[in-house]
This record gives sequence, C-alpha cells and structure tokens, in this order.
Amino acid sequence: MSSPSPARRAHIREVGLRDGLQSLPVVLPTAHKLAWIGAAYDAGQRAIEVGSYVPARLLPQLADTAELVAHARTLPGLTVSVLVPNLKGAERAIETGADAVVLPISASHAHSLANVRRTPDEMVAQLRAIVAARDAAGSAMRIEAGIGTAFGCTLQGAVPEAEVLRLLRAALDAGADSVSLADTVGYAAPAAVRRLFAAALDLAGERFSYAHFHDTRGLGLANALAALDVGVTRFDASLAGIGGCPHAPGASGNASTEDLAYMLAAMGIDTGLDLPALLALRARIAHWLDGQPLHGTLWRAGLPRTFGADATDAGSTDVAGGLPSAALATPAAVTAPSAAASLHS
Repeated sequence: MSSPSPARRAHIREVGLRDGLQSLPVVLPTAHKLAWIGAAYDAGQRAIEVGSYVPARLLPQLADTAELVAHARTLPGLTVSVLVPNLKGAERAIETGADAVVLPISASHAHSLANVRRTPDEMVAQLRAIVAARDAAGSAMRIEAGIGTAFGCTLQGAVPEAEVLRLLRAALDAGADSVSLADTVGYAAPAAVRRLFAAALDLAGERFSYAHFHDTRGLGLANALAALDVGVTRFDASLAGIGGCPHAPGASGNASTEDLAYMLAAMGIDTGLDLPALLALRARIAHWLDGQPLHGTLWRAGLPRTFGADATDAGSTDVAGGLPSAALATPAAVTAPSAAASLHS
C-alpha cells in the first residue's frame, strides 16, 4: 500500500473533561469545568467531549454534564460531544442538544461486560436503537461508535484484529455516522497501529473519525504518529494527560493534548491550537487538581525559543506562574466516592 500524502492539518478533540476526570477520585467543581471549556475554546479547540450521561451515583465526577453541554453550545463553531453507554444516555444527549455522542463498543467481550454490562453485539444493538431514536426525534446529532480495547485487554488478553474490524463493519451497518478506534489499556505499538488503522481506513473511508491512544507505556505519541502515517488526521487527547482505565493496572492516562499538539506543529501540521494558551490552561488545571497524577513533558521545559514567532516564556509557566489571582482563589476539587462502574473508550 502506498503511503498517503503528508497531512497539512490535523484535529484534536479534548477528552479530559470526560475520560480524564472520570478516572480521578475527586470531583472538579462545575465552575472550573466551565472555565476549562472557555479557555480551551479560546486556545483554538473546536471539538470537546464535555462529559457523559451516566447515573451520578456511578460517576459523580460527571454529574454536571447537562450544564456543561448547555454552556459549550453557546460557543460558535464548537462541536460538543458526550459519551453515552446506552439508549437512555443518548436520549439525554438528544434532549440537551449535544452535537455528537460516542457509544463505546469494546472489542473485548470480557471488558465489555465489565465496563457496560453488555456484550459487544448487544452494544451494536444499542447503537441501532440510538440511531432510530435520533431519527425519530428529527435530531441532527451525529453518532460515533468508538471501538475500544482494539489492541488487547487486561481482562481477556489478546483481541483479534478480525474481531475489531467485524465490529467496525457492524457499527457502520447499524447506522453509525462515524467510527473510531481506541487503545483503551495502552497495549498498542506503532507497527500494530499502522496495520490496524490502515485496515480500518480501508473499511470505513470518510466515515472513520478519531484515533484514541493511552500513554500507559509511553507510546502515546509514537502511536499517534503511526496512525498519522497511514492517513488518520483526527485524534483524542487530554490536557495534562489525565485519565486512564480501572481495568488497566498502572495506566498512566491519555495522550497529552499539549504534547500531541506540539509534535504536530513541529512537523508543520496545523491544529489551530495556541500552544502557549494550552500550557497556561494546563497550569490552571494542575492547580485545580493539586495532588492528582498529571502527565506530559512539554510543560516541564516549555516551548523552545526556536519554535516559531509565538514561542515565548509563557510556554514554561509552572503550576502557579502566570495565573490570575481569581484562578488561584477558586475552590479545589473535592473527593468523590468510588465509582461502581466506569466508561472507557
């Protein structure tokens, strides 16, 4: 297969407000989340997954999703998405006007049962029901099927590529507007990424959307680059690399938004993101989540002085440096009760 032409532009969807915060044992105040959305938008983010419609007793970290959707919808040009585990969650997304939903379909039978208490094929049936509900409501909401544990599973072990592609095809046949692939537990490596994403692109064509990588074993950016090499131009990432999966012991979170944006920019690929602004927002998040595990590397050294006309000392802002006093005075996150269930793409 010939290599695709190098991308000139790539898109990063911020998932820290959902996939990041749901994995932390604290509840970030809604005011902080609203500030996060606004600052990310000002930094150029035009796709943000703001939360998930799940029962608050299971994930109190995401209990304010409807309020976040309402606020995010006021920002022109922003695609507001939420993750939903079932038809009921999708109906809430339709009611609140989310632009898009992501339905997690794990390619691992064991992980699917542990994560959403349904088999992969039962999740495909949920997808059909969601498509029917969306169409009956006359909604323009887009439906994305996120095929998770695409490179293996801590519960089941190996996940055959053929099963991943079967579910990808089933999701498309069930009416998904788009499909994506996720390395939920951080098992992926570049050679496997190139092989599976090339096959997924051949199968889905323009209906393929996002690549979602975790940096559990330090390969998040390498895997993103491998996917880029075969033609993927849309990526999920989380500011400060927060997040992870409870079914992946030692998981260290998602690919870092700021590190991924820097790598792409250094390659001459436009993401529309303002890196100094992202780093300043990361510093605020680090203050809000004081004591919680954060990741990434760009924040440590900042942008190099050779990095374009906009590379300034703002890139090396530390946790408190450069923050307005109002940001430092806002209440800290509060401890959340342990979630009985979680959702992971």
